This record gives sequence, structure tokens and C-alpha cells, in this order.
Amino acid sequence: MNSSLVSCILCFTILCLKICLADPDNLQDACPAAPTGRDTIFINGLPCKNPATITASDFKTSKLKNAGDTDNFQRSSMTLVTAFDFPGLNTLGLSVARTDIDVDGIVMPHSHPRASEILFVFEGVVIAGFIDTNSKVFQKVLKAGDVFVFPKGLLHFCFNFGYDSAIVFSVLSGQNPGVVRINDAMFEPDFNVINKRVRKFISLSADTHIRNVTFQSFNNP
Repeated sequence: MNSSLVSCILCFTILCLKICLADPDNLQDACPAAPTGRDTIFINGLPCKNPATITASDFKTSKLKNAGDTDNFQRSSMTLVTAFDFPGLNTLGLSVARTDIDVDGIVMPHSHPRASEILFVFEGVVIAGFIDTNSKVFQKVLKAGDVFVFPKGLLHFCFNFGYDSAIVFSVLSGQNPGVVRINDAMFEPDFNVINKRVRKFISLSADTHIRNVTFQSFNNP
């Protein structure tokens, strides 16, 4: 087999892998998801509306307007909106989310196996970070207006590092990014463990000029 043929096969294989690993490109201007009555057809995505019935309302959502319920042991809440809830996102390879974090609140390490995430701090001060495949932690203190990126599939976390509630918005590069919560899957809630993890994350931070409160809520659930 000559070298040119080998090169062609290799290029074709790489191209196929790229196509298979990415959300499919849109074949028309827009494809708002069409509501279905019964799941009789299973496809990788949602069927499109008839173009004649598409309206501006398909491209607007108010689902991230209101704060989530943070009355839980993590003192945080994430609202994820996908094409199932926001028709205009269908076939665009995007999802959006809002995360509310009370004082002393934390979003425990989790991953999105099918998407990267861009995080934008709207209000408050947070520490956000991710853990790579060599167990190295990358994290920063973020204030309102700051942006941080979580690479696809890597464990990441976020917790309130200020004196007021924090609001964070995210855009994810997948129509159905998925969420894998290691803590929920393997362990029962343990406030002592959470407290230790929070303090560990703080000790790893290079930004020590901002001091948080004492995490009393984790010590006294």
C-alpha cells in the first residue's frame, strides 16, 4: 500500500471521527423543536417544526429569570435549559444554565460528558475550577463580569467565596450535555466531607486576598 493511499485513508478516518464526535450542523436557517405527543420515534435530537409555523417566541425563554431553590445541603441550585425546554436551541449544539449559590454554598464536582462550559459570573464572588486527567486543579477567584471555561468532560466545581449570594450563568457546547455527579452517584451527603473539600479548594487557590465567611452552615447542617 503506497504512502499516498495511507494518507488518504488516515485523513478520511480523522474527518469521520470529527463528524461523529460533534453535534450535527444545521441544514436550514433554524429548526425549533416540534412538540411530540408520544415517543414513537427515537432520534439523536428532536424533530423540527414546520417552517411555516416558526415564530419569534421559539427563540426566547424566561426559564432562567427566577432564582433556583437553594434550600438544600449544598446551598446551591442549577437550572439547565436544553432544546427540550427551549425549542430554538434545537440543532444549534447549545444549552444554557443558571446557577444560584447562597453564602457558604457549593456546587460539588461534576462533569458534562458531551459539552464544554463557559461560565459567566453575574453577581457575587465565587471560586470556580476544574480537575484535569492528571489530577491537577485549575481554579480562580471570579467576580461579577469574569468568565471561566470548563473543558469538555472534566470534573469541575464552583462555590461562593463572598459575603452575598452569587448568580452564575453558563453556556454549554452541546444540545444534551449530560451531567455526571460523582458525589450523588457514590456517596451519601456528608457535611464533614463537604466542609473538608471546601477548605481544600480554598487552600489550593492562589488568590488569597479575598476572605470568605466561616462555612458555619456546613458545620451545623
